[in-house]
Amino acid sequence: PPTRSDGAGEERPSGVLGRGAGEPHTPGGEVSELRVPRPPAPPDPLPRPTRSPPPTCCPPPDPLLSPQNMKDDGQHMWRLKHFNRPVYCNVCETLLVGLRKQGLCCTFCKFTAHERCARRAPLSCISTYAKSRKDTSVSGGQGIPRVSLATRSRFLLSFPLSPALQIIPVPDTHPLLVFVNPKSGGKQGERVLRKFQYLLNPRQVYNLMKGGPAPGLNFFRDVPDFRILVCGGDGTVGWILDAIDKANLPRRPPVAVLPLGTGNDLARCLRWGGGYDGENLRKILKDMESSSLLPMDRWLVQVTPENPAEKGDPVPYEIINNYFSIGVDASIAHRFHLMREKYPEKFNSRMKNKLWYFEFATSETIFATCKKLKEYLTIECCGQPLDLSGALSGVAVLNIPSMHGGSNLWGETKKPLGEARNVGGGSQPQAVTDPETLKTCVQDLSDRRLEVVGLEGVIEMGQIYTGLKSAGKRLAKCSEITLRTLKCLPMQIDGEPWMQPPCTIRITHKNQAPMLLAPPPRSSSFFGIKKGPHES
Repeated sequence: PPTRSDGAGEERPSGVLGRGAGEPHTPGGEVSELRVPRPPAPPDPLPRPTRSPPPTCCPPPDPLLSPQNMKDDGQHMWRLKHFNRPVYCNVCETLLVGLRKQGLCCTFCKFTAHERCARRAPLSCISTYAKSRKDTSVSGGQGIPRVSLATRSRFLLSFPLSPALQIIPVPDTHPLLVFVNPKSGGKQGERVLRKFQYLLNPRQVYNLMKGGPAPGLNFFRDVPDFRILVCGGDGTVGWILDAIDKANLPRRPPVAVLPLGTGNDLARCLRWGGGYDGENLRKILKDMESSSLLPMDRWLVQVTPENPAEKGDPVPYEIINNYFSIGVDASIAHRFHLMREKYPEKFNSRMKNKLWYFEFATSETIFATCKKLKEYLTIECCGQPLDLSGALSGVAVLNIPSMHGGSNLWGETKKPLGEARNVGGGSQPQAVTDPETLKTCVQDLSDRRLEVVGLEGVIEMGQIYTGLKSAGKRLAKCSEITLRTLKCLPMQIDGEPWMQPPCTIRITHKNQAPMLLAPPPRSSSFFGIKKGPHES
């Protein structure tokens, strides 16, 4: 019997969505463009002379792959593919052969066919609409077995036939909206995008490079209790959180993170791991169902230059989700950023990036461009000036207990995440600067407080990262910070560096974003060593 390609590594479950005949089109990201025909162009009033096409070495595009041919619901979205194993055409039931791209594969249902056979393929692909009915599943296509999956039904939506398109979720479920940054993690983001388009309804999965997050948020605006999964790095998560602020949704949806690429400090703090390494996406969907809600503080940054005529680099962000730093670590990050912008071909692997970072850290150790930071920087915490040590070369303002890809500059958190907390108020003072009291302060994502840590240099940063030293120097824990600089200094917000001329920086609390905290770590060996659910 013919087999099908399963490039996503997932079995497609039942319960997909369908569409009623004559249902109007609603914007839905990448997929909707391929499923709605464009209106025909009006005829020219005057005949125009025909012109022969210019010579080209490339063949004309196959009209079969054009979005204009996606006219019927259930039609496949084809892409040319090279298969690593023998695969048969689901139409003529013969082997797909070729040196490079052997045939076509549907992005959504993995139906395979020759290019010559694709026109005769049945319209058995996943549908994007469904009439209001109890059973929203559609029969499996030819040669495409369907496997039921209980978890999937908790994320899918049904679309009733009505004059205005509405979304009616299945009772007692949390509908899922997925945003994928295909540029994160190299080609990893593109693979994750195709996998989710296969596992879920394509109308739930949005490519952020095609319209950003606004279409998805607008489409799900009135859906109750929906959740968001962001597939990307910390910058992508911040992008989505900012978009949620601007969307003015009736209820702020909780956000989970599937980390792609390197760093991913926020995903580490929320127990989603430091990076996705190819595990089964169905397991991640199940973990989302058992995750817990955790409010995360977000902070507003206001930068006022001393001399407006003196131009520096633009401030990358106005919101702090993870951390802000000034001094030695920002200097290394800024040099790394400039080199990567100038020679991107030299930063095409994780190992090369680490070697470049090591080189810049070594040169910073030798030249010490940020030594005697005390002479150029003053800090006030809720109006109380901090007494900075002359040995400090950097200062970090932390919102989460992770920085530089896993370093905990404040020290180990003794109270487990997700437990009851004293949130902003109670008997806590607005600012804590006493060294003895700071030793007992616990870092918290939702206490409306920031932690201020001092760094003496690159060597201390390396010791903290490798575990040779437990933490940096605790300076303060407060709810408002004002920094004043007297010369141009390197700074960074959430990993994005820039050079800032003399200025005044004020950091205040903005709001709290509901985040999804992954299930607790579990024992992974006989000796009881624990690790996060998404860490290798």
